[in-house]
Amino acid sequence: MLDLLISNPIAFIIFMVGLLLSISIHEFTHCYVTDKLGDPTPRIKGRLTLNPLAHLDPIGTLAIILTGFGWGKAAPYDPYNLKEPIRDAALIAAAGPASNLLIATFLSILIKTGFGGEFVALFSVQLIFINVALAVFNLIPIYPLDGGKIMRAILPHQASLEYEDIMERYGTMILIMMIFPWTGGQSAVSALLSPVVSTLLKIFT
Repeated sequence: MLDLLISNPIAFIIFMVGLLLSISIHEFTHCYVTDKLGDPTPRIKGRLTLNPLAHLDPIGTLAIILTGFGWGKAAPYDPYNLKEPIRDAALIAAAGPASNLLIATFLSILIKTGFGGEFVALFSVQLIFINVALAVFNLIPIYPLDGGKIMRAILPHQASLEYEDIMERYGTMILIMMIFPWTGGQSAVSALLSPVVSTLLKIFT
C-alpha cells in the first residue's frame, strides 16, 4: 500500500476511500443485525451509522495503510440481550462479510449490463476487489475477525470454550503476525487468501 501511495497517490486515495466505505458498510451491517436481534447496544454507542469515523479501529486502519489488509472496530453487542447468544453472535458476525459479497454482486451486475460505461466498470472492478478481499479476510477464524465468532458457533461446546479462551488471549497477536510481510515481501494472509480472492474475482468480473 505504501508503494502505491508513492507511485500513484490518486489511485491510493481512491483505494482508501473505497476501502473505508466498504468497511463502514460492513460494520454498519453488523450493528444493524445486532439491533434487529434485540440488542440496542450499537444504537446506544452511536454505531448504527454509515459514518466511517464511528467504525475505524486504530490498529486495523494502520494495518490497512501498511499492508492492504485490516479491519474495523468490533461491533459492540451484549450477549445477555440475545435470545441465543452463540448462534446470534455468529449471525451478527456473518452479516459483515455477507454485506461485502452483496456489494460485489451488485457491482458485478453493473459491469455485465454495461451501466455507466467504461468509467463505472473500472471503478466497480476496484470496489469488487476491495469487497471480496474484505469478506474473505474477515472469514479467517481468528479473533477479532468475524470468522472467529462463526467458528465458535460451529465447534462443539467444550472445544468452543477452549477456542474462545485461546483467541481472546492471542488472537490479535496471531493476526498481526499473519498480515505483516515476512520472507519474500509476502504475508501469510496474502499467500493463503490470494487464490480464493482471485477465483471469486473471476466469477464477479
